[in-house]
Amino acid sequence: MQIGIDFGTSYSAAAACVDGRLQGIRFGEQLQFRTAVFFPAAVPDPADFVLTAALEAELENQLRAARAAQRRAVDAWQQRVAEAGRLPAAQRAEALAVLSEPTARSEAELRASALRNVRRGWMEAQARESRSAAPRLSDALFGDEAIEAYIHDGYGHLVESPKSMLGYNLLPNARKVILHIAAHVLEHIRLSATRQLDRPVRRAILGRPVEFKSSQGTQGTQQALDMLSEAAAAAGFEQVAFLEEPAAAAMHYHGQLAEAERSLIVDVGGGTTDVAYAEVGGKAAAPRVFGSWGLPRGGTDIDIELSLAAFMPLFGRGEPGIPVHHFREAASVHSPPLQKEFRGHRHANAPAPFRQRLQALQRLGATSLLNREAERMKILLGEETRGEVDLDFIEDGLSVTLERSHRDAAYADFLERLGSLLQRARADIGEAPQSIFLTGGSSRAPLIRAAVQQQFPQVRMVYGDPSLGVVSGLAAAAALAD
Repeated sequence: MQIGIDFGTSYSAAAACVDGRLQGIRFGEQLQFRTAVFFPAAVPDPADFVLTAALEAELENQLRAARAAQRRAVDAWQQRVAEAGRLPAAQRAEALAVLSEPTARSEAELRASALRNVRRGWMEAQARESRSAAPRLSDALFGDEAIEAYIHDGYGHLVESPKSMLGYNLLPNARKVILHIAAHVLEHIRLSATRQLDRPVRRAILGRPVEFKSSQGTQGTQQALDMLSEAAAAAGFEQVAFLEEPAAAAMHYHGQLAEAERSLIVDVGGGTTDVAYAEVGGKAAAPRVFGSWGLPRGGTDIDIELSLAAFMPLFGRGEPGIPVHHFREAASVHSPPLQKEFRGHRHANAPAPFRQRLQALQRLGATSLLNREAERMKILLGEETRGEVDLDFIEDGLSVTLERSHRDAAYADFLERLGSLLQRARADIGEAPQSIFLTGGSSRAPLIRAAVQQQFPQVRMVYGDPSLGVVSGLAAAAALAD
């Protein structure tokens, strides 16, 4: 059995053609799931703490250090009292008034404090060991459930959008981690399809962007394809082929047309935007694709820009003493390395209230919560003129009102790049298409629809299923190849 898989930056989906009918694979109650996976780590139980010989030695070391610190504090206080006694009467009284005798703690109190420190250190070591342990598929949570668990539980590993990292220059350990996560997502899809279709699923056609997000150009795209092939094999697929996502969308549109026409296929996704020019419809078994063009930008880039424009000023963006790259790192929830960098920063010198807000944003799950609000506001401001966001998870009573000006600022760079991409495609085509077929999750946005129409004002616009247009075409291609 061969299925089509849309392994997306923001959302993933799968489908198959069964007895000539399209059948979407369900994940819970939905036909797609957010491309996020969370591996819970066991939270250490304080009841498991046992004072081993090594921990007993550590306890004694802490006790000795605490006794010495207490003696030094008493000696320092006595010395300052003696120095004050040699001052004139008026100055002596003033000096003695600001001196506080250090609190003398009993041996039992010192031991109890040292024991708490040793136990806390043991708990932290157990948590680190749990977080670094190899994740197991049986424990994994996917989609929105994964993000909710990460936000509320804290302990564990969360990776959002592993696809967005595949084209980057990765160190060996990072490559291993991203590959492992991608394999888990693909195995989740394969097992879900196997259960639903009631037959083994071992072959798939995977959608791929024309150009992956990458720091290495065409080499990054090839690396991404190699890693996806490796991940699919690890997930239990015996055969995998790739089809460019706009070609898959063309396949979907092709099946809707009785008469042939030449159409510009525009797929605006979460991580990438892809365009293809194809002859679709008619009696041919599949569309004829003449060319394709790619832009490694999409809806998640707009989310980041909206976060920077509307939310990050509340955390000190624009404040001279806070490096500007900290804010982009915080907003880039799809990049584990950037998230790690952000959580490692110290903001002790940042002025209030920004110091406290940045520290709150560094808590596990806080950046994911903020990103969800950015995504929600991006959608809302497509229809409404303003929206309110409650940021109580950062600071009690903190909120921000977003206006259309925030939305326009967030879209500006993407719309400019989209316009350039469409102009390049139009120049290469050399003729006016008969239609434009627009699909992809981000194609719902009124600003994006208007930008596409502006480049081709006389061409008929056709709006495909934003969520399932690509995966439907992949399923049709899979059936044709069977």
